Amino acid sequence: MTNPDLSSRQLRAFLALADQRSFTRAAQTCHLSQPAFSALIRTLEDALGARLFDRDTRSVQLTPEGRLFEASARRLLADMGNALADFADHVERRTGRVRVAALPSLAAGWLPAIFVEFSQRWPGITVELDDALSDACIALLRGGRVDFALAASDAGSTAAADLAARRLCRDRFHLVCRADHPLASEARLSLKKLAPWPFIQMTRNSSVRQAIDAVLHPLRLNTRFEVEHLATVMGLVEAGLGISAVPALTLFHFRRQTLVTRPLPHPSLQRTLHIVRRSEGSLSVAAQALHDLIVERLGTLELD
Repeated sequence: MTNPDLSSRQLRAFLALADQRSFTRAAQTCHLSQPAFSALIRTLEDALGARLFDRDTRSVQLTPEGRLFEASARRLLADMGNALADFADHVERRTGRVRVAALPSLAAGWLPAIFVEFSQRWPGITVELDDALSDACIALLRGGRVDFALAASDAGSTAAADLAARRLCRDRFHLVCRADHPLASEARLSLKKLAPWPFIQMTRNSSVRQAIDAVLHPLRLNTRFEVEHLATVMGLVEAGLGISAVPALTLFHFRRQTLVTRPLPHPSLQRTLHIVRRSEGSLSVAAQALHDLIVERLGTLELD
């Protein structure tokens, strides 16, 4: 016997007859005429290459092979029902998993509130987050480890053919300095006025540093420290070891009475943030739901 191609309709008919022990009652249970029901049982037996029922004018009984097949039939139908239920839960966004990579400034500042809203709407969906610099976010996306990424446009080649990027918001830069620093009360700020002061820079592979370098060239800053984390920038500035320039989305790090933040009046000094996905293939239902919510919440931002 080759592997039979069984249908759920055949399995339900078999179990109905096993339970009812009557072709008439089993056919009624399956909402079939008796000839159609009998034909369905006959095709099942032909497919399995074995007789499943002993029939006479008064009763219907399972054969030894029928009793052996009964347990398998019940298990197959239960597994099929569970699989369909799980799939329905996934499609209806009752279950699922979404993996996101995001810049640390977004991961710490804006995304938590969005994740809370998302979890309230769809509590059965698990969200996983990788907070990383733009290049690393794009690498995670290309490697298939995340569904989509939130990254800056000047890193990771978001315009590459294998990626599809959608603009989220423009993130302008602000001066950060101590409240007693001369620039805190400077009447008119300019990048040239920042240049002489000791400056706390982010590492060269960060979107913050890349945006600053692109605008300042050939002007050179008086770099005192070069660090990886905004919390370190905050600590060094608060200690009076230098000033810095950071995007608006990172200002939650610097909300301290000892510090002052002021917008820098240079229209080109900004980051453009994108939500990036692979250009081929579709997002899962769960991932698409979170993607759309992020676009809805962050897509209208113009940070100054």
